[in-house]
Amino acid sequence: MEKIINIGGKDIPFKSTGATVIRYKSQFKRDFLAEIVNMAILEEILTGKLGEVDPEKIDLDVVYRIAWVMAKTADKEIPPMMEWLDTFDEFPAFDVLEEISELLESLVRSAKKK
Repeated sequence: MEKIINIGGKDIPFKSTGATVIRYKSQFKRDFLAEIVNMAILEEILTGKLGEVDPEKIDLDVVYRIAWVMAKTADKEIPPMMEWLDTFDEFPAFDVLEEISELLESLVRSAKKK
């Protein structure tokens, strides 16, 4: 699944595939699903209600990592995460999270079924 999101005037492709979860773990040495579960937003992802989440539940580091992995999945040429984030004057993490929620849902639903 793929989606293009405009961030700071730039159209950025994001993509989720079967390898996204593995790429996340390989890059950050953390379990993707556990990160989502630890933020206690799994139900909101599955029901499409991320806009109703208490912002204090959201770990911005996790949002940045997820966004970068999905962008890297879509475009293998993007730089390492910190360099990539530095290319944006602003990075509205909550808005990006809401925009990529459909991509997250596709990954979480299939992981939850296992």
